[in-house]
Amino acid sequence: MKHWAMAAGVALAVSTVAAPALASSQAAPVTGAAYFGYRDGQVQVLTDRRPGLTSVRIGGGTLSAQFSVAPDGRRIAWVDEKGRLRVGSASGDKVIAKDAAYIGPCLTPAWTADGKRVAYLRKGTAAAMSVVVADADGKGVVDSGTTLGPCHLTWSADGRTLAGYAGDTAGVYLLDTRSRVSKRAPGIKLANHVESLSPDSRRVVVNAIGPNAPGGDGSWTPLFTPSIYDTKTGKKITIPVKGRLVGARYLRDGRLAVRVRGTTANTLVTLDASGKELRRVAEPAKARNLGLLGVLG
Repeated sequence: MKHWAMAAGVALAVSTVAAPALASSQAAPVTGAAYFGYRDGQVQVLTDRRPGLTSVRIGGGTLSAQFSVAPDGRRIAWVDEKGRLRVGSASGDKVIAKDAAYIGPCLTPAWTADGKRVAYLRKGTAAAMSVVVADADGKGVVDSGTTLGPCHLTWSADGRTLAGYAGDTAGVYLLDTRSRVSKRAPGIKLANHVESLSPDSRRVVVNAIGPNAPGGDGSWTPLFTPSIYDTKTGKKITIPVKGRLVGARYLRDGRLAVRVRGTTANTLVTLDASGKELRRVAEPAKARNLGLLGVLG
């Protein structure tokens, strides 16, 4: 499986299309965010719930880059070197599956928006990898289809669709977990990271790269220029926020949180469906160079 690193200065979106309607809770404030970094051979997840940061670590011995944080910021799903899917928190961790693929850092598990279930890739040798969805305690296991885009899976908030990019950067694929059908999203030629999917799966946030981008290992991308595509038409979506953008994520109700680089601290700018700015929230200074794993609120 081939991976690529982030290309510098990826162009921002150049066209617009209609956006999905927001729920009535669109004005609810962003209450915090979860960030990640690496420390002492472990993955460290920092969660910002004002007024302070809380920390949870996973790994040790052999560092696993195959992880993701739950929407509450308190639990981490990760795959160890023996292919065991674990769910960890400040109180410890539990093995919830023993058949997870451990062949590349981009094969990360993915939490549903309600934090109740986790999707992961099953061990195998087929080009199209099998996706399994299980309850956070390991029960209720469901085979949900296969996809050619297994890297950095992310859920739509309606719990139906998973998006991921192909390990050889051959585009982004959407897996409908009800029909078990996977289709390539149009318009995205090369991408080495899928960050977020809108609640109805109509829009996807990716790190789009050029054909001459340097090689990399496919691990989480801490800071990147986000590009948003319409998954039906392939058109790019304009992000109407000034400054150096270093990430973007959809919230459960359809709002878009855009991360803007700052001199001492980054800022999360929340937009409604029309692109109107709702709020700005300063991130903790300690999170300036960390990756963004989730937005609370």
